Amino acid sequence: MEEQAAYFVKSVEKAFDVLLAFTPEHQRLTVSQVATLTDMTRASARRFLMTLADLGYLRADGPAFELTARSLDIGRSFLAGLTLPGVAEPHLKDLAARLNETTALCVLDGADVVYVVCVPSPRLLSVSITVGTRFPAWATSMGRVLLGGLPEPELQQYLETVQLHRYTQRSVSSIEQLRAEVDAARDRGWSMVSEELEEGLRGVAVPVRRGNDIVAAANVSLQTHRASAEDVERAVVPQLQEAARRIALDYSGPVTGHRPTHRSA
Repeated sequence: MEEQAAYFVKSVEKAFDVLLAFTPEHQRLTVSQVATLTDMTRASARRFLMTLADLGYLRADGPAFELTARSLDIGRSFLAGLTLPGVAEPHLKDLAARLNETTALCVLDGADVVYVVCVPSPRLLSVSITVGTRFPAWATSMGRVLLGGLPEPELQQYLETVQLHRYTQRSVSSIEQLRAEVDAARDRGWSMVSEELEEGLRGVAVPVRRGNDIVAAANVSLQTHRASAEDVERAVVPQLQEAARRIALDYSGPVTGHRPTHRSA
């Protein structure tokens, strides 16, 4: 195990472990459940839960605890200072309205993609994703676009440490296959992932650039019965690339060098 620095405060790490135990799948947790998820004793978990409740980040409801709105304060300053979501949202709203599909903007955070903007489809039945949602980068079109923008040493380190999981029968099953998908996304300027993370769901993503750097990925998510992969490539990718170009232009001014291109099948 890597030795921790002398300044490292273990109790801070444990407090965040407790907060991060609460997920969309685990919105209400008991002391015993938190203890199991965080590898703490029940007594320790109870002390952290009670302290966080006293500070207003958690609320006790009978034997269970749940996050409060104050927990949003932790990330609010980051999102407020990150101007890209504010710049991107109008363009993604326009794209969602034109395509009648869900659009989003994601950034890379460690091994995950994190949604910083999400515009639901105008249709009643749409992909249910919110700001702050995380997915493994390797399993998503956004992640493969963002991984393709990493310097080679960082990408290689990622590939050496990532753990693949078969979410569906179509999920990539080897590092070699993943590397090929990332390389393809980099070469053609977009990525499509069909039913690798969830059955019936197809996602397509393109990079959003600042200068020559990829700073985010713009995405359209849709149900597979809505359009074939060929139709998405022909009709959705060019519009998504144009939206990404407009986002980049508003975010950082005219971009020299790389321009999005689309190659027909």
